[in-house]
Amino acid sequence: MKKDLPDNLVENIAMVIVLESSTPELKNWKVYLLNLKDVPIETVLVSSKGYGEKDGKQVKTSVLRHSIGTVAAHDFAAIELIDEQVLGLTNEYWLSYYINGQIFDKKFIFVAESIIDTNLSRIPLLNMPGVMIG
Repeated sequence: MKKDLPDNLVENIAMVIVLESSTPELKNWKVYLLNLKDVPIETVLVSSKGYGEKDGKQVKTSVLRHSIGTVAAHDFAAIELIDEQVLGLTNEYWLSYYINGQIFDKKFIFVAESIIDTNLSRIPLLNMPGVMIG
């Protein structure tokens, strides 16, 4: 059955975590979806969760589901705010969308402790510092 499904490769799509603002006491982080394609993506759904070890115990965050709708070509959509405490966990984003009636999906994983200052770069479309997985 699975062999009968087309290999719909996800290309020119990125998930990013950006530093929106920063004070000495607090950093504000936000997750975005970037559509770097020349066509819009439709019926966009994203589920997110965090998991890993904190203070010697295994922890899991709630699974959040986000219905985005359509993301225009060369545009972006905000997914969620992300608490700085959760950046120490592995953060997983499962994306699905349609183009011309065909479904595409991909899992994006930000490994634990990967959202740090030394990994930040300038994110296209947003022009903010962040970490991008494409």
